[in-house]
Amino acid sequence: MPELRTTDLCDAHGNAVRIIAPMFQDYGGRRLFNGPVSTVQTFEDNSRVREALSEPGDGRVLVVDGGGSMRCALLGDNLARMGHDNGWAGVVVYGCVRDAAELAAIPLPVKGLNTHPRRSEKRGEGERDVPVSFGGISIRPGEYLYADEDGVIVAAEPLDLPG
Repeated sequence: MPELRTTDLCDAHGNAVRIIAPMFQDYGGRRLFNGPVSTVQTFEDNSRVREALSEPGDGRVLVVDGGGSMRCALLGDNLARMGHDNGWAGVVVYGCVRDAAELAAIPLPVKGLNTHPRRSEKRGEGERDVPVSFGGISIRPGEYLYADEDGVIVAAEPLDLPG
């Protein structure tokens, strides 16, 4: 199976892809990932993130709309390890992560805005598999996300490279 690089997919598919504004840093032990999207929308509460990553990922990408909060982390090494063990393809967090050194050793791709040492609250708040919007685009559950060192793109249908 060929590596699906965001640059090549953008060149091949033009307007069929939506590009998230460049804002993410790479924290996981891998950087190239793709898969169908599952979403969590929350603010400073990672209860739904834990809930999602504790379930079989089946190659999906978890997109977490944390409202861009810079006051706590929504994902750390324990949740990343859980996500890897449960077959998630990667995690994109519109918010902060923590345990950066440990995340780098876990073979789950993780993108986040920055790091923060404080953990989030656990109030059981947030929604799963709802449309989310950040970085200039909207993302719906079931769409396809592709990410690497060059960025994050989303398409309504799975993409491939010609030839």
